[in-house]
Amino acid sequence: MLYSCKLKGACNLPVIYNKKINTAGTSNADVPLAEPGMYQLDITLRRGQSLAARDRGGTSDPYVKFKIGRKEVFRSKIIHKNLNPVWEEKACLLVDHLREPLYIKVFDYDFGLQDDFMGSAFLDLTQLELNRPTDVTLTLKDPHYPDHDLGIILLSVVLTPKEGEHVFQTQSLRLSDVHRKSHLWRGIVSITLIEGRDLKAMDSNGLSDPYVKFRLGHQKYKSKIMPKTLNPQWREQFDFHLYEERGGIIDITAWDKDAGKRDDFIGRCQIDLSALSREQTHKLELQLEEGEGHLVLLVTLTASATVSISDLSVNSLEDQKEREEILKRYSPLRIFHNLKDVGFLQVKVIRAEGLMAADVTGKSDPFCVVELNNDRLLTHTVYKNLNPEWNKVFTFNIKDIHSVLEVTVYDEDRDRSADFLGKVAIPLLSIQNGEQKAYVLKNKQLTGPTKGVIYLEIDVIFNAVKASLRTLIPKEQKYIEEENRLSKQLLLRNFIRTKRCVMVLVNAAYYVNSCFDWDSPPRSLAAFVLFLFVVWNFELYMIPLVLLLLLTWNYFLIISGKDNRQRDTVVEDMLEDEEEDDDKDDKDSEKKGFINKIYAIQEVCISVQNILDEVASFGERIKNTFNWTVPFLSWLAIVALCAFTVILYFIPLRYIVLVWGINKFTKKLRNPYAIDNNELLDFLSRVPSDVQVVQYQELKPDPSHSPCKRKKNNLG
Repeated sequence: MLYSCKLKGACNLPVIYNKKINTAGTSNADVPLAEPGMYQLDITLRRGQSLAARDRGGTSDPYVKFKIGRKEVFRSKIIHKNLNPVWEEKACLLVDHLREPLYIKVFDYDFGLQDDFMGSAFLDLTQLELNRPTDVTLTLKDPHYPDHDLGIILLSVVLTPKEGEHVFQTQSLRLSDVHRKSHLWRGIVSITLIEGRDLKAMDSNGLSDPYVKFRLGHQKYKSKIMPKTLNPQWREQFDFHLYEERGGIIDITAWDKDAGKRDDFIGRCQIDLSALSREQTHKLELQLEEGEGHLVLLVTLTASATVSISDLSVNSLEDQKEREEILKRYSPLRIFHNLKDVGFLQVKVIRAEGLMAADVTGKSDPFCVVELNNDRLLTHTVYKNLNPEWNKVFTFNIKDIHSVLEVTVYDEDRDRSADFLGKVAIPLLSIQNGEQKAYVLKNKQLTGPTKGVIYLEIDVIFNAVKASLRTLIPKEQKYIEEENRLSKQLLLRNFIRTKRCVMVLVNAAYYVNSCFDWDSPPRSLAAFVLFLFVVWNFELYMIPLVLLLLLTWNYFLIISGKDNRQRDTVVEDMLEDEEEDDDKDDKDSEKKGFINKIYAIQEVCISVQNILDEVASFGERIKNTFNWTVPFLSWLAIVALCAFTVILYFIPLRYIVLVWGINKFTKKLRNPYAIDNNELLDFLSRVPSDVQVVQYQELKPDPSHSPCKRKKNNLG
């Protein structure tokens, strides 16, 4: 059977529809088309064939957009270097009426440049039969060059009528994949990227700068870049959630990093998780397809940790038997039982009040996303309400007590991604157990208030010894994070933060030099006597002892009420300025500006921006350790410094260096796949920087605050 498919700027051209046999189908010709929210359109984007080549290598990196009524309602993933891509992606759209056709556009992705158009087509929804699965073949055309053959796109579609009153009872299927994963995962896939062997040389020097990307559903991970090597040693570990009982496919691609131009594709491979046995570590050597070389990985499938969603009436900690079981699990006697299981977190999401109206009706359709590192769960949607009540209980296993609980409120939108309404970030160590609190919602950057408050009750139970040991291993990396972008305000902020850290050292040097110059004779005399005493009696154990005394001195200042810590208004002001700058950037996020045309300069600026941030954060974290910003970490530092002082006092230095050297030389012999780490840097990574301190500050409700003035900051 032939239906006409309208092509942009061209006459109606025939498009073949190969229909599946289904006797239940009924024509929609007599159905009224004007009633809003009547239809659900289920689309499976299957594949493309013989698509146009847009890159110099004779290939393309195609992706597909669906639009209805000038609104983008779906965007597929990018398939790299393939003219016959296979997507097999599903989208479920709610259609107001059938007079608006579905507009399909295909593009070639060009990093940092304008994406190339590869063709388009229309799907006339009025020609579809209701409740009948239909295979669709669309011929792509370019309205400016109608004679060019641009290939075809294959879809499967089902159009189902929906009663108006039932449309709003189901969660929007236009939410992003991250939010749509409301069901619980069935297991955890632990992956260790060990090394690459004999990779393809992509640079003129006969080498490459390889990195690897992993993807399992909506979950992504990108490895670090290993410069100038064909046999990189990564030694990186990360986890994915496994949602499907039968497993899944992990897509792996290897890339060569190129400054100033698009990264080169080295090869790809896949892991079929359904073929791997559970509770067992598998060593895999994967041959890269469409390229050269191998990747070596360790993959372990384990049963899911304790993560759950329940109603408020079902509460683990209020059940005395379950509470005792949880307390027993994290008692001091079970220190070495499953070191990765540090503690238990229960979050009651009760209600929100005074949310911002995101819809034209003056209402919102709010739902709540609760995140702990890479664990994400969400509530149901309460429709047309600015004071929603969810009354849900979420439980998580804690792998790092220094994690930050993030609770974000969104407005569900049927036609596009969810609108941002507000967010709070709560460090686990700052939680007061069993206390119901009203948290003022903040903007996206967590720098200031937005409209509304959310009521939460949180309980944390953890083993302090396990938590301390986990502090000394690498921090878990989030695999869904916004990519760094160039920002004038952010670059300035990082420069000022770095300058402040450097000025501390400069001022200290000036102070010492003033002692040499005898600007103040009493001070110089005291410094001279102290210098003679310390040099004459110096022992190595005095170094950690001095740091220990400094920590202790600051502690007694704080408990005596003589806290010399000052609120960092400079950082707060810089964050406010950056927030305003981000608002301007958000308005133009759809437009590719001139900065994208000079990608090489942008990449250098981003690198400088990130280096300044790392240097400033390092100095601020050292300061915040001694300032008792996080008491748990400062106490841990005191214990470590006491141990170092005792060890250095009683044990000769040569024995300590000997033990350290033997451990370093034999580490890879004892455990070939051990992940390298620096315990001191891992410890400091848990201490918040000044920016994070501002972001994690709990705001007090301010009746005089006018949230309408900040409304521009809240929409995602």
